Amino acid sequence: MANLTFCGAAGTVTGSCSLIESGGKQFLVDCGLFQGTKTTQSLNYKPFPFDASKVDFLLLTHAHIDHSGLLPKLVRAGFRGKIFATGATCDLLEFMLRDSAWIQESNTERLNVKREQKGQDLLEPIYTMEDAEQTFRQLERIEYEEWFTPDEGIRSRLWNAGHLLGSASVEVQVDETGDTIHLLFSGDLGPDEKAFHLAPDAPTGYDYVICESTYGDRDRDDYTLEKRREMMREELTLGLKRGGNIIIPSFAVERSQELLHDIGVLISSGEIPEAEVYIDSPLARKVTEVFIQHAHELDDIEVDAAKIFRHRRFHIVQSVEESKAINRIKSGAIIISASGMCNAGRIKHHLKNNIWRHESTILFVGYQAPGTLGHIITSGAKRVRIYGKEYKVDAAIRKLGNYSAHADQGELVDWVKERGPVRGALFLNHGDEEARSVMRDLLHKRGMDREKIFLPHFDETFELKAHNAPVLVSHPTPRLDESEIARDWNNDYVQFLLDLDDKLQSLQDTHERSKLMHRLAETLDGPRM
Repeated sequence: MANLTFCGAAGTVTGSCSLIESGGKQFLVDCGLFQGTKTTQSLNYKPFPFDASKVDFLLLTHAHIDHSGLLPKLVRAGFRGKIFATGATCDLLEFMLRDSAWIQESNTERLNVKREQKGQDLLEPIYTMEDAEQTFRQLERIEYEEWFTPDEGIRSRLWNAGHLLGSASVEVQVDETGDTIHLLFSGDLGPDEKAFHLAPDAPTGYDYVICESTYGDRDRDDYTLEKRREMMREELTLGLKRGGNIIIPSFAVERSQELLHDIGVLISSGEIPEAEVYIDSPLARKVTEVFIQHAHELDDIEVDAAKIFRHRRFHIVQSVEESKAINRIKSGAIIISASGMCNAGRIKHHLKNNIWRHESTILFVGYQAPGTLGHIITSGAKRVRIYGKEYKVDAAIRKLGNYSAHADQGELVDWVKERGPVRGALFLNHGDEEARSVMRDLLHKRGMDREKIFLPHFDETFELKAHNAPVLVSHPTPRLDESEIARDWNNDYVQFLLDLDDKLQSLQDTHERSKLMHRLAETLDGPRM
């Protein structure tokens, strides 16, 4: 018997973390940062729902921050076990976690200046650079498809997940009094057609499969990599003809490298004008070097990796001064900048300088989690607030779905069916409620027993036995109200400020404006004397 607890990515797509307890041992699969609404992000500051010092080891599926971003916090909280991951994942982490630790420290320092001025208590960063450095010392490199023993009575293998450089699905065998429980954690799965990586793979036949469901409710149009580049060519050509800049919010890890690869091919072949391309992300620069280092492991590299990533039209922006200089460019530039969901980083500066300009284009090429600025923009907002100021959305807002690193509905369902038979249960995590429900219905139509498909919620614990259905043994009050995942009080507050400004501007009489403000004040404080 073993227990499985879903500590994150249950009903949402961030904060991936699963706890397995068996035979006196405890281990984790992933330990990711929470992203999305401010309410969701607040979980990063709260204690783990387990004792980190009692966790024996961790199996890491890949380096994306929603799967790895709380590793230094785990170490800070007392975790001293090994972190098992592929070599490429370890190489990426050394840049990504340093970058994340710098963000934690600098953001906290900035906030504390404001809090001290207001007489508020000062904050501690979620973790520090020192915590990140200790995390690196606990990394253990593992090859694909080779059994290893992270602890007594537990065996594991990593399989290509096709999602990111070094990404893996994690196979685990747990011996329990002569009976073996066989599990498979999908991690994030890539699409069948993707630059750099072969299609996801893993063996068949498990007691339990834990599968992501990010795109469980949608299918992309069929495409090839050639078709994807053709669509990118059309978007870039159209955007440059508009006369402004093209701003592309992009994740620093892999998405930026895919964009560089495709844009480099298009420029080299003369299919788009030789525009200046700015990669405004220090992390993307470092990650690109990792991609060049691992180029021999990648699929679909049409030319020498170092050459394509270092095209003469590419400008890798490093310093803050260089980034600010880009803001003086009013037309003809393709600017790729993190973060991909527009919630932090240099992309917000490029948005505030371009989103109000009719001739500019904002091109989204990735998933936008509910509650993020990117989701608000792509949902059709006419105005947005960036760094406390209001901006109208007058730029062309465009989307390309074929750069997603996630398998779509059909690919997810096929992957699950190909892993069968699943003797005990399939757990669908890492997806919002709609995506998981739709995917469950489709799997049922495809012949899978609906009673064997579970949609776990935050902090629920299931008892697992070989060849048996799981039993829900703990359903505590969740740390996150799932009704606040897509939209929370802060989203409502921002919308209220925008609506209030509209209303005040529409009132021509200053007395009417004063009456409105008095009514609002009475709502907050009660009637005035």
